[in-house]
Amino acid sequence: MFSTRLGLSPLLHSSKQASSALSRIAIPRTTSTPLRLRLTTLPSATPRRFCSSHTVVDDKDRKKDITMYLQETHDKVFENNKSWAAEQVAKDPDFFKKLAAGQNPEYLWIGCSDSRIPAEQITGLQPGDAFVHRNIANLVCNTDLNVMSVIEYAVKHLKVKHIVVCGHYGCGGVKAAMTPKDLGLMNPWLRNIRDVYRLHEKELDAIADEAARYDRLVELNVYEQCRNVVKTAALQQSYAENGFPVIHGWVFNFRDGLLTDLNVDFETILKDIQKIYNLTD
Repeated sequence: MFSTRLGLSPLLHSSKQASSALSRIAIPRTTSTPLRLRLTTLPSATPRRFCSSHTVVDDKDRKKDITMYLQETHDKVFENNKSWAAEQVAKDPDFFKKLAAGQNPEYLWIGCSDSRIPAEQITGLQPGDAFVHRNIANLVCNTDLNVMSVIEYAVKHLKVKHIVVCGHYGCGGVKAAMTPKDLGLMNPWLRNIRDVYRLHEKELDAIADEAARYDRLVELNVYEQCRNVVKTAALQQSYAENGFPVIHGWVFNFRDGLLTDLNVDFETILKDIQKIYNLTD
């Protein structure tokens, strides 16, 4: 949470760097405005035995402010929840009765964990409309039992009609994969995006502008993850029996808030993939 609020990328900064940044947090102590975190330039830490009493007092105040801030941000969620629940009941007294009856979503949404892209808000969908799975860079890896279980459940049990893989321009995971750097635990995860680059190396290397190349890799990553969904037995068998679900590849743009449909040719992809990955028999 802190890394996001401070504008730090957890993919590009080590935990040591993040810890260093957190050591520079100062919180304004005023009664007229809510507590908020901000970065300031503070003197480097001095061993406690050399600290003046003034410094020790400041340190205690800082810890107290952090505790107050954490409590405020915790309580805010519950306050918002109460307001939201009351608003739903005011609009529809049976809202929660219907919600408790079960789910029948039309969509499976596979998106990025980025906090700025809540699936329901950017699409206007309501609770119960979409079964949602999110991870870093919206990947669909056959070794990831989480996403594989989500697809299996959504297709075979919820009978979703659409599967959407949604990426976004400015994706930190994609950017990190383009960085020639050892990123520790993230390496095996980001290797999947680097494999996308390898598959489309000629096209990407031909794009001189780095920002444009970055955007194109975001799109190609979505395309390849759509292909990975098509490779699953659940999808192939359901489509053969029912004619659904169909796959969509979308990209969200922070600059204007709009989704772009990449017009993934699902049926052509399915036909091509089943030359090798036919799991319908």
